[in-house]
Amino acid sequence: MFAADQADDPLVLASAARAGTHALLASGRFDDAVELGNTAAAWMRRQLVNDDPAALSLLGMLRLRTAVAAARRQDRAATQDLVTRAQRAADRLGHDDNHWQTGFGPTNVELHRLSTLLDLGDVDYVAQHGTEVAPTNLPVERQVSHMIDVAKALSLVARDDDAAQLLFEAEQMAPHLVRHNPVVRETVKAMYRRSAASGQGSSTPLGALAERCRAIR
Repeated sequence: MFAADQADDPLVLASAARAGTHALLASGRFDDAVELGNTAAAWMRRQLVNDDPAALSLLGMLRLRTAVAAARRQDRAATQDLVTRAQRAADRLGHDDNHWQTGFGPTNVELHRLSTLLDLGDVDYVAQHGTEVAPTNLPVERQVSHMIDVAKALSLVARDDDAAQLLFEAEQMAPHLVRHNPVVRETVKAMYRRSAASGQGSSTPLGALAERCRAIR
């Protein structure tokens, strides 16, 4: 953030702030993440006058990251407002793109909408509608993140076979993103316990995935 500030470029600073929100989210500092994202969005007003695609993409991702932070602190009104603001930026951009490695656009907004709804406890909605979104034009890590979200929702409504299939597909796309993900580990652990209770052991594909994810030892 300090180096970006020295560059005297609002877009550089906004990109650094976006990385900062990721760090704050990872450490559970949700209020700070919202504050940083909103402050960074205000820095970009001049760049947004002519609908600069890079500025719209960075603004949109800042709104989405702060929406995630708001959802994790269970602030439904703030979450919905921030997702709506991100949607407006996506509408102005008009398509999915990858300016500043954001992968921002209408599809990414929808993925974050579902992710925040999952954090807010709307599990049934995510399980029902999550597979309707096809983010094949986005970076692999975003596709896999979405698949993990939907798999978690499916698991929570006891659709374990569907959840496991999604995780198998995600693992094929990016093994490291699946096997080292704590959400995947907890989801697979819960599904494995249910399968073990029904008489299925570690020799099943789910059991093998549980071992790869270190959900069982």
